[in-house]
Amino acid sequence: MFKGFTQNTIDFFLQLRENNNKQWFDEHRGEYREYVYQPFRELAAEMLPMMLSIDPQLDITPGRAVSRINRDIRFSRNKSPYRANMWVTFKGSYGDWKEKPVFFFELFPEFYRYGMGYYNTPKEVMTRIRTLIDDNDKEFMKIHRLYKKQDVFTIEGEKYKKVMNKNIPDDLAEWYQRKDIFFVCNRMDDLIFRNELIDVMMEHFNLIKPIYEYLKKITAECRNTEEYAFHQFYI
Repeated sequence: MFKGFTQNTIDFFLQLRENNNKQWFDEHRGEYREYVYQPFRELAAEMLPMMLSIDPQLDITPGRAVSRINRDIRFSRNKSPYRANMWVTFKGSYGDWKEKPVFFFELFPEFYRYGMGYYNTPKEVMTRIRTLIDDNDKEFMKIHRLYKKQDVFTIEGEKYKKVMNKNIPDDLAEWYQRKDIFFVCNRMDDLIFRNELIDVMMEHFNLIKPIYEYLKKITAECRNTEEYAFHQFYI
């Protein structure tokens, strides 16, 4: 059972940041497995069955949910071989999860965060959202009101610098101007060191479950994939 992260987890990330090389990591691989990988895997293993209440089609394999600490440096200017942070992604069991909405938890040395959104937001999804706003679509406005009503998550993601529609109110512009979109809660407190972290995240994930379902729906409509037909048939 997940018992919470420890100060050793935070310290490992901080030390890795200062000693980001293979020799140091190999010498401290045991600490990585005990203080970092193992609690991340326990968190994923305990949460994934609960997450099925949000989406029955989630992949419940803990090993696939936990990120790697190794960085892919093939196409990056930053040649540091390791990340000083890790995450858990609660994603679907079919198709390319990176272009579909997912739930996530991520831990840095200075803070942690959790939320829902896209790893890579499809351009056509954001185009579709802008069209829905322009049309004052009832279903979208219902989702927008739900977002405004809660006070846990904020919208984040890269924005276009150029104002795309000067007539859009500021609150709707938070959607309208985005290239990427996700909903995140950033925090740093001692909850990270306790099992109760799971209860809080589950409560908050359920809070934005309707937004997740809506984004999943319009993503599938935009892509019109075979996976969506499969999903609709079995739900």
